[in-house]
Amino acid sequence: MFEYTDGAALSESTLRRSRDAYRSVEFTPRVLRDVSDVDLTVEMMGRSSRLPFAFAPTGFTRMMNHVGEPAVARVAAERGIPYSLSTFGTTSIEDLAAASPVTRRGFQRYVSRDRAQAEDFMRRADANGYDTLILTVDTVVGGIRRREIRNGLTIPPQLRLSTMAEMALHPRWWLNALTTPPLSFANLTSTDGAVGAMVTRVLDPGVTGADIAWIRDNWSGKLMVKGIQCLDDALMVAELGVDAIVLSNHGGRQLDMGRAPLELLPEVADAIGDEVEVYIDGGITSGTDIVAALALGARGTFVGRAYLYGLMAGGYDGVARVAEILEKEIRVTMQLLGVTRVSELNRNVARLRSESS
Repeated sequence: MFEYTDGAALSESTLRRSRDAYRSVEFTPRVLRDVSDVDLTVEMMGRSSRLPFAFAPTGFTRMMNHVGEPAVARVAAERGIPYSLSTFGTTSIEDLAAASPVTRRGFQRYVSRDRAQAEDFMRRADANGYDTLILTVDTVVGGIRRREIRNGLTIPPQLRLSTMAEMALHPRWWLNALTTPPLSFANLTSTDGAVGAMVTRVLDPGVTGADIAWIRDNWSGKLMVKGIQCLDDALMVAELGVDAIVLSNHGGRQLDMGRAPLELLPEVADAIGDEVEVYIDGGITSGTDIVAALALGARGTFVGRAYLYGLMAGGYDGVARVAEILEKEIRVTMQLLGVTRVSELNRNVARLRSESS
């Protein structure tokens, strides 16, 4: 489970670059300011969020811990932040809505080969109170992840000698897996087999901007496009009438040797930030990273690996602890910068060192 979450494509250089970009941020704090009252609230996709981050859609969530997506959604509701269910989630659209009715929910999907399935996803999401559709466009085929190939990751997990050795080391995980509903992709009909091959069967390598226009015409809620990795694509998608974009390289899990989203953020925010909301994910490991992204032009951020690590370590309590840590780090970083509102974060307080060299 850890290898799946922690790993990335091929040499994993995209993941390293995404994380390293945050190490190149340079803050300029202001002092002698009253920072006793700090408000972390932001508006995300037309509604208030108590914190400037959302829990990203992630697949295989019940594989990390049997409590899965409902536990993550419960934490999101308690913290007043959005949470999005993945197409490759292990809880269905309907079951998540029933388990956490007060959580602000989005549904993430890909442009699949089966357009009837796409229409069904949108109908079900709308009927169950999901207000945002997140269309992921950086995954026309499944990326090559060496750790998954080496470990022979399949859904459902298959019993091999290596798997039985892991069972001996982690008996609680296997007991939970064997005494709760079988692990599957709850929103898909055919899900058995090697993960990479299964993902590629579902996806459509022929997706274009016309598909986004079709979705825009068939979805009445907010539409966010995730997986933008260059300014030209950001400009193109903005012209298609979407509400938001996410600068993302899929956590480094698709294309190796890719660009860090944070390096792209300032120019995209300058170009289209007044037209569409600009979000970012990838490489975020702390609340300080979130503050840096906000200062460089992001409306908000998505975190994925961070809460999955918490989920693996402690289920609901682990996810809650991650959210608590991030909130504290954001608050303290803002206080040390001399700001009390997210709207005060801008390039007067943060810059990439490469911009000043």
